[in-house]
Amino acid sequence: MIGSRIGGRYEIVRNIGDGGMSKVYLAHDVILDRDVAIKVLNYDFANEEALKRRFKREALSATSLTHPHIVDIFDVGEEGELHYLVMEYIEGQTLKKFIQDNGALTPKQALPIMQQIVSAIANAHHNEIVHRDVKPQNILMDSDENVKITDFGIAMALSATAHTKTNSVIGTVHYLSPEQARGGMATKKSDIYSLGIVLYELLSGELPFTADTAVAIALKHLQEETPSVRMVFPSIPQSLENVILKATMKDATYRYDSADEMYDDLLTVLSPERANEKRFAIVFDDDRTRAIPIVSETTKFDRVEATKKIEPVTIEQSPPPTPPKKRKKWPFIVGGIAGIAILILLLSLIPGIFGPKKAVIPTVAGMEETEARDVLSSTGFNTVVTEGQQSDDVDEGEAIKTIPEAGKKRGVDSEITLYISTGKEKSTLADYIGENADKVMASLDDTLFKSIDSIEEFSDKPEGTIIGQEPDSGEVILSETDLLFTVSKGQEKQILDDLRGYDKDRLEDYEESSGLTINTVREDYSSTVPKGSVISQTPNGKTEIVKGGKVEVVVSKGPEKKPDKFVVKKVTIEYVPEVIEPSPSPSDEDGDEGDGEDDGDNSGVVEQPAPVPQLIKIYIQDKNNKITDVFDEFSITETTERSISFNLEEGQTGSYKVTRDSKPIIAELVN
Repeated sequence: MIGSRIGGRYEIVRNIGDGGMSKVYLAHDVILDRDVAIKVLNYDFANEEALKRRFKREALSATSLTHPHIVDIFDVGEEGELHYLVMEYIEGQTLKKFIQDNGALTPKQALPIMQQIVSAIANAHHNEIVHRDVKPQNILMDSDENVKITDFGIAMALSATAHTKTNSVIGTVHYLSPEQARGGMATKKSDIYSLGIVLYELLSGELPFTADTAVAIALKHLQEETPSVRMVFPSIPQSLENVILKATMKDATYRYDSADEMYDDLLTVLSPERANEKRFAIVFDDDRTRAIPIVSETTKFDRVEATKKIEPVTIEQSPPPTPPKKRKKWPFIVGGIAGIAILILLLSLIPGIFGPKKAVIPTVAGMEETEARDVLSSTGFNTVVTEGQQSDDVDEGEAIKTIPEAGKKRGVDSEITLYISTGKEKSTLADYIGENADKVMASLDDTLFKSIDSIEEFSDKPEGTIIGQEPDSGEVILSETDLLFTVSKGQEKQILDDLRGYDKDRLEDYEESSGLTINTVREDYSSTVPKGSVISQTPNGKTEIVKGGKVEVVVSKGPEKKPDKFVVKKVTIEYVPEVIEPSPSPSDEDGDEGDGEDDGDNSGVVEQPAPVPQLIKIYIQDKNNKITDVFDEFSITETTERSISFNLEEGQTGSYKVTRDSKPIIAELVN
């Protein structure tokens, strides 16, 4: 069916549950654009007309119910052999799953859930509908712990036909009422019995009756009393256990008269007025009215109203007495002796005449045991049995009361029970350290302590955890003991400063004053944050941090530098030859000018001298060189061109100068 559409509007999404005679699917209503739950009659039973009729009765009975804790019924349909019921979809889990996951609940946790369930059943009963199968599996719970009852699959309208009233289907055996187990008809009080079992399971996390077979469990519902939940969890108030005991009475006569009465009882179970409530029990009255069997042999009257006639008594007149005759003395003596014997016999037969002596039981309350025994003995009561009894009002070792009570008259040979105080109730304090304080304090019986209080302290334990108790665990305490828990507030926290822009010194000062540990995890370039200052932090500033915790910071390395730039400068270095004056010839010195004739002598030709090398030195200023150091040195004999390379950082200006024979000839800047 997954992916199909039924009723022309419900698209089946997935299966979400299976029952004995139906399956439940999550579907989407394409018309109203909402998710719904569709309950479909199992195909195996589609040809069973009786089951079809029963399925329709379920739908009709359920649609009359409108309550915040009852699943709403939206639609009922039939498509071919397919019969279905469209219901409200509750996203969550069953109450059974919730109990399995969480175990036994405290009274404060269980009561709101139970009150919702009982109010829903009360609404159904007002509409003359009995659920007949109240169990946690039929109760849905959302994430806010709101519950809704579903699956009125075997619900029965009390005003239905005779066929309905003879329906033999019974509910789940673990929650079955005794009358259903006998095969009798389910009533509103059958639902109340099931509610009592559900409450027992909420408080204990377990079922009251378990066995290997369903028949064995049903027999326990018929024959065994509901176990005491306080035997497992003594902290549960007696008033709350009384709700379970009253709801699960074997005889339905003694159960709550209605679900409304049970709901009202649940509203007050934790009130101080019911703190000392006694255990619920049925008091049987032996003097109660009984039916008197009909006596068949009584005189019959024609009319009951007629007064029976009583004839007047007629007194007959007796004849005048005759004069007495003179009697002899010996019969009188014999008669006197016989009368005395008879009198003695009668006196011996009359009870109490020669019976035991009676006395009034004296008041001995408040006396020491020895003194109380002496007082009873002096009054004539020598048969005294002593029993210990706890008492918050009478000191240990003193008499509390007697049974029979003081002031009553009893035979002196009667047995008197003398109750001696064993003092205030004592118990060994359990170890609650490590447990959740709210749950513990909710589960403790206030009547066992004079006070139950708590103080909070910071600790490494989770918030709400008990980290100390006074008195300590294992100590024997009295009912007047003050119980004090120390509860963790969690780790102490403080507001973290915004450390952005802090330099090394400020960070060290803040670390010392705050008690925090500040670690530099890395350094990053930043064009906006000066070198050595904080760029970012974890956690962020102005947030809470555990006192003494760690803070990680990222520190600026300053702006990221651009790569060095290489600049090449071509320089032309001129060679400047020296001017040499020719020396005069000897003839010129003698004044002989010559005759101008070529005599073939070459002495008159002037030859050019060889170039004289000139020393060149180059000085540069860049990233790697200083202008005061010689960068390059060489000699030239002619004009030469040289390339000079500069390695410059971003924003750096380079320079160079050239000397020839130690005389500067070029000096320039290089950007």
